[in-house]
Amino acid sequence: MTDEHLDRQVRDADPYRPDLVARLEGAEQHLLEEIMSTPKLASVPLRRTLVRRLSAAVAAAAVIAVAVTASTLVRREPPEPYAGPVGLPGGSAGAISGWELDLKAAENLPRLLIDQPGWKATYVNGFDTENGSIRFEKDGRGLEMTWYPDQYYQSYYDDRLDVSAPEATTVAGRPADIFTYSASDFAVMLKAEGPTFVEMRTDAKWTRAAFDEILTHIVKVDAEAFLKALPPEIITPGDVRGEATKILADVPLPPNFDYASLDNGGANDPYQFAAAVTGRVTCDWIAEWKRADKAGDKAAVKEAAAALRTSHNWKVLKGMEEAGDYPEVLWEVADKVADGDVPDWYKDGLGC
Repeated sequence: MTDEHLDRQVRDADPYRPDLVARLEGAEQHLLEEIMSTPKLASVPLRRTLVRRLSAAVAAAAVIAVAVTASTLVRREPPEPYAGPVGLPGGSAGAISGWELDLKAAENLPRLLIDQPGWKATYVNGFDTENGSIRFEKDGRGLEMTWYPDQYYQSYYDDRLDVSAPEATTVAGRPADIFTYSASDFAVMLKAEGPTFVEMRTDAKWTRAAFDEILTHIVKVDAEAFLKALPPEIITPGDVRGEATKILADVPLPPNFDYASLDNGGANDPYQFAAAVTGRVTCDWIAEWKRADKAGDKAAVKEAAAALRTSHNWKVLKGMEEAGDYPEVLWEVADKVADGDVPDWYKDGLGC
């Protein structure tokens, strides 16, 4: 994500405009959390001040740099059955395969792809049921598809009316409206379908003719096809328990830590998954520290503080340092709590 791209998304959300805050009714916070969940790339560092202020929320976020098109799918084999988590909406107790878990999660996504050779997904962010985005790139052009809770559709639509008059069209069989920001910057909003609606936005080197043409290649695929388009390094719901166990091998766990708290996170790249897992553990240690401090349990306070200080040695965090700022945010919070100061912003900073 470039600085220009970040600026554009923050501008669109515009959380500091009182009129827009009132109209979005909280939608801007969803967007800002998504923006800040993306780790920095080697050539595009995250803005540290924004990380501190707006959080490094990581629940269900993912970043991938692979080809993801409907016409060129990467085969992802279904894993063997296992006794997986049973907390998915509509799920039932008993053994369920990881593949079945993944299919359940993917069913809630818009699952839109570009059915044209050469388009690659540079990141996928926020694989939960209500928020997320996929950015595609080809020949210097970018197209981002973002989905939001359907309850915010009218607020976003009304805001786009300040951009331009809407032009009716159809995308992937859905009624939609095109908004023109400039001669090279366009957006299209699809009518809400199920729990979400989708907005697509261009950047760099676009013409209206090119935009209109690419919209004819947007297709909706089924859950299985979408999952098979993901590269093997993406951690999907069926992978969570096994991958979390590996990550936490050298991490002290809080009392009564429940691995089920890691379920239902959607699909994540290794960085975001590691951030979500270590964040959950750190949040639970902080909760234990606060409980013990309130109860006057000095031994438990000391234990929690010691565990938080060990975060500087967690192998997974050390391996994430060059990829993004999340380890530094976590260490800052952990050190403050261990020293007896719980920051007001720690839940946002860690994605608790």
